[in-house]
Amino acid sequence: MHGLDRFDEDDTGTVFRDVITLALAGFVSAVILLLPHVAPRAARTSEGVKAPGNVIIEANWPADLDTDVDLWVQGPGDIPVGYSNKGGGLFNLLRDDLGHVLDVSGLNYEVAYSRGVIAGEYVVNLHLYRNIAGRVPVPAHVVASVKADVEGPAHQIVVSDINLGREGQETTVFRFSLDGDGKLVPGSVHNLQLPLRSGSKS
Repeated sequence: MHGLDRFDEDDTGTVFRDVITLALAGFVSAVILLLPHVAPRAARTSEGVKAPGNVIIEANWPADLDTDVDLWVQGPGDIPVGYSNKGGGLFNLLRDDLGHVLDVSGLNYEVAYSRGVIAGEYVVNLHLYRNIAGRVPVPAHVVASVKADVEGPAHQIVVSDINLGREGQETTVFRFSLDGDGKLVPGSVHNLQLPLRSGSKS
C-alpha cells in the first residue's frame, strides 16, 4: 500500500513538471514568433526620418536654486520662441523648467531645437521669471551648438556664462549668424540687447 502511495506521488510530480515545462516552452515560442513582427515596425518608423535639432540652444543654472529662468530664442525670419510660445516656424522649446515645481529630474535646464538650418541671425535671451530662492545673482550657462548634417555630431559654436540680477530681467546672452552651410559667420557673435518677450522689462 505504501508502495502504491509513493508511485502516485511520483506520478503527480512528473505531471506537474511536464505542465510547467510545456507552459514555459509555449511562452518562449510565442516570444520568438512575435519578435520578427515587432522589430521591423520599429525600424520602419525610423527610416527616412531626419532627427530634429540642427541648431540646439541649451541653458542651465544651479540645480539647488528654486528659480525659474526662461530661455528665449529667435531664428532668422521667425517669431520668438519661449515659455508662452513654445513653437515657431523654425524653433521649438522642448521644456519650460519651472525651478523645483513639478521637477523630478533634479536639474534646472531648458533647451530649444531648430528643424533645419537657415542662414541669418539667431538671438538667444534669458529671462529671470521667478526667483523663489531669493539668491542673486543667478548664474546661468548657455551653449549654442550646430549639427549641419543630421547624421553627424553637434558642434558647440558659442558658449557664455551670465549672471541674472533681478526678477523680470531679460538679457540677450548672445547673437550670432550662420551661413547656408550651418557654419558660424566670422565676427558675427555679439550681445547687442534685443528683447524677445512681449512687454519685457529688460
